[in-house]
Amino acid sequence: MGKTEGGGIVTRHGKITFVDLAGSERLKASKSEGTTLKETGAINKSIFTLGKVISSLCDRRKRDPVPYRDSKLTQLLMDSIGGTSLTLMLACVSPALSYLPESVRT
Repeated sequence: MGKTEGGGIVTRHGKITFVDLAGSERLKASKSEGTTLKETGAINKSIFTLGKVISSLCDRRKRDPVPYRDSKLTQLLMDSIGGTSLTLMLACVSPALSYLPESVRT
């Protein structure tokens, strides 16, 4: 809280959201089956949609609506990645050569 010159009180509100998008989502690498296979597919769809939303927000020439509603993840993050928010994204990558292609894609 702070005070303005006129003596009024200024209140600021913040929001923090943590989202773990799991590890490798390549279906062959994860060897997912059953329910885990469905979860992996849903994570892949969410990651793909997040990429589309970020691309849409970065391309100022496009007049198309931003596809926030295409996944639950982007719906939840809508107020964090659009507008005047400050957003930080972290990516964990491996230094191992065997994971180089996956790290580059991240």
